[in-house]
Amino acid sequence: MLISHLVILPFVIPLAGTAIGVLLHKHWRAQAAWSLGVLLTSMAATIAVFWSVHTTGQPLIFQMGGWTAPFGISIAADALSSLMALMVQVVMVFGLIYAIGAKDAAVRYPMFMPLFLALVTGLTGGMLTGDIFNLFVMVELMVITAAALTAISDDRYGPEAALKYVYISVLASIFLLIAIGCLYIGYGTLNMADLAQRVQANPDQPTLWLGIVFLFATFMVKSAAFPFHFWQPDFHTVAPTPVSAMLSSVVVKLGVYGFMRMTTLLFVGQADTIHTLLLIIGVAGVAYGGFGALGTHNAKRMLAYSTLAQLGFILVAIGWGTPLALAAAILFTINHSLIKSALLMLAGYVASRAPIKSASFEVVQGVGRHAPWAGVLFFVGGMALAGLPPTNGFISKLALFRSGAAAGGESTWISLAIIGVLSLLSLIYVMRAFMRIWWQPRTSENKVKATGDSLLAPTCLIGLCLILGIFAEPLLQVTTTAAQWAYAPALYIQAVLVK
Repeated sequence: MLISHLVILPFVIPLAGTAIGVLLHKHWRAQAAWSLGVLLTSMAATIAVFWSVHTTGQPLIFQMGGWTAPFGISIAADALSSLMALMVQVVMVFGLIYAIGAKDAAVRYPMFMPLFLALVTGLTGGMLTGDIFNLFVMVELMVITAAALTAISDDRYGPEAALKYVYISVLASIFLLIAIGCLYIGYGTLNMADLAQRVQANPDQPTLWLGIVFLFATFMVKSAAFPFHFWQPDFHTVAPTPVSAMLSSVVVKLGVYGFMRMTTLLFVGQADTIHTLLLIIGVAGVAYGGFGALGTHNAKRMLAYSTLAQLGFILVAIGWGTPLALAAAILFTINHSLIKSALLMLAGYVASRAPIKSASFEVVQGVGRHAPWAGVLFFVGGMALAGLPPTNGFISKLALFRSGAAAGGESTWISLAIIGVLSLLSLIYVMRAFMRIWWQPRTSENKVKATGDSLLAPTCLIGLCLILGIFAEPLLQVTTTAAQWAYAPALYIQAVLVK
């Protein structure tokens, strides 16, 4: 019984920590120390959940309120959800470490730390929930906290970007509620395991495809996939750096996780159609995001467009529809979270050293000459984003291309060739940014600030990128196991619905 309770701790701990953090609003240092302690404890609990699932070979299930599935809310950690939750917690811990060492006035706002903990709650809970309506609740918590964290940005356009995010998120919430209604009308359940069984037994319900379409649209918005990406560049550009680093690395991954569950658990019989759509959208995203990153004049905005391109790679891999391709997509998801959060932190660090706090290339050109260590980190991170050895980004792209070659088929080969050529764009825009910030001379006589944000968090993240590139086998094994579990959903369904 105690083991089953373990699965709720990764989101209950930060939720409780949020309430206590509010009480410390007049003592920022105490609030920051408390928040970091809470996140470290939560991460330890998530590691315990992950370890239990992968060593026992059995999902961890907790039925909220003692109500058995499908009548209550199930919290379920299998190989996939526990791995995704751990990814979220690791990146968010480093995000908070960066926030504590940042110069942004926003991080000293009395509610910044509690909102950050609430964001962790929503993200982690979304990965671990086994109920679609509870997913809606977690998504709304994530939206509210992310919008509030952006609205308090030092940038004067923060409130505008937050409003854009709220408006598009309201649209996604409507989509999700319509999907919930359609599926409940057709099948009388919102428990994912139970719904999967009922859809498989009766795939001819008239509301099924309507529910699939709206659920698909919801995850498109949440992942900022093309063409629902239009809110993302503005939002990530003006958000406080600790927030934008989380939004562009792990927040958008909730939508990716949703696509994985749609194709391997909820709608297995309808997965071929979903795969085709993901393939088309993914290729378009790789192209649009790559060329968008080339055409922008702001380092943070460039990295936001880059996220659109990198998500395209992930969606293409899911669209190939094989266990090996899904394993590559999961690996790419995790490694991209580490790379992108580190690069955005480095862009924020450079902006914090500039005479005017901005990541615009006109402002930060030559600033990097006064920060050589940050240049080393950015160069290695850029190599990882471009998929060059010996980084984890190389392992990700190698696994993805190998899975595409193994999948075969005309559409697979065509998409593989297109994204293979387009992947060169990431090397071009990252190296262009590196040259402008760390190589070209300053165009302004204004002095560079003597200090900036702390480099502790990006240093640790880039270190992880190198470690996971050189010693890649353990993570490869874990992601392969997660993909195998996902493509054999009977174990998950049985564990959730056991009486």
